[in-house]
Amino acid sequence: MTSSLVMAGRALELPPGQPLLMGVVNASPESFSDGAQVGDLEAQVARAEGLVADGASILDIGGESGVTDKPAVAAQEEIERVCPLIERVSAMGVTVSVDTWKPEVARAAIGAGASLVNDVSALLDPGLADVCAQTGAGLVITHTRAEPKRKEFPSYEDVTADVLELLGDRLALALERGVGEGSIVLDPGPDLAKTPAQTIDVLSHLDQVVALGHPVLLAVSRKDFVGALTQRRPADRLSGTLAAVGEGVDAGAAILRVHDVAQVSDFLRVRAALRGQAGVPPDLALDPSLRRQRAAE
Repeated sequence: MTSSLVMAGRALELPPGQPLLMGVVNASPESFSDGAQVGDLEAQVARAEGLVADGASILDIGGESGVTDKPAVAAQEEIERVCPLIERVSAMGVTVSVDTWKPEVARAAIGAGASLVNDVSALLDPGLADVCAQTGAGLVITHTRAEPKRKEFPSYEDVTADVLELLGDRLALALERGVGEGSIVLDPGPDLAKTPAQTIDVLSHLDQVVALGHPVLLAVSRKDFVGALTQRRPADRLSGTLAAVGEGVDAGAAILRVHDVAQVSDFLRVRAALRGQAGVPPDLALDPSLRRQRAAE
């Protein structure tokens, strides 16, 4: 298993059993989860700063939501949405990922400071791999059998086998186009061209994706399969998300893409301490100011 991710000439360490948190910063007002809260550039920068303070090591910036009831965003509009934000966020010294499947957007975003391209289209346009190869940027390859912004549920004989087959095929394509072996991340694509039951099937076999030998990105935050299991709307799916995160970490996920960075960070910290995976100082004590809380606070 790769213990680091090489992007734009530098390595991001991926300690075994200690997944990095990728915070989500949406510049897409049509987002299914928090589109109404996107705000202007300053609001987006403030959200980015907050996520870093909460424990995010990577910020994933997207200018087009995957919602299927809205038309596709033109590449130039997407560039105008994400590049000013990427410039500001990359200046903070944090690793920036751009969530796009369009080569022209990826190239502009990398020029603005992004070092990772999070492609949710399964390399629908191989030119995206060419951009990563030419710039040295990292690449997230995601499993899906549907085109972007189309909700389709193919009939799979074995959905996990299909995930392994397609990821292996696209991995070979990316390497053939010149993307570095140590610059590729794999994502099994929860909810992408999958019913909730199919997503659960894939995630219950996540160790097989990990066995492909590349860091695995787990993007389960607020997803439909969690909502289907809990019958909760997106903003109320944190508990279900944490359950999925815990299982994913056990299976070997290296990067967790989440909206609620502080809560996931707390979950992982307490979990690691109770499992003996993190040192606990013998003089650990609670700050007295945190002992009680008034009802209005």
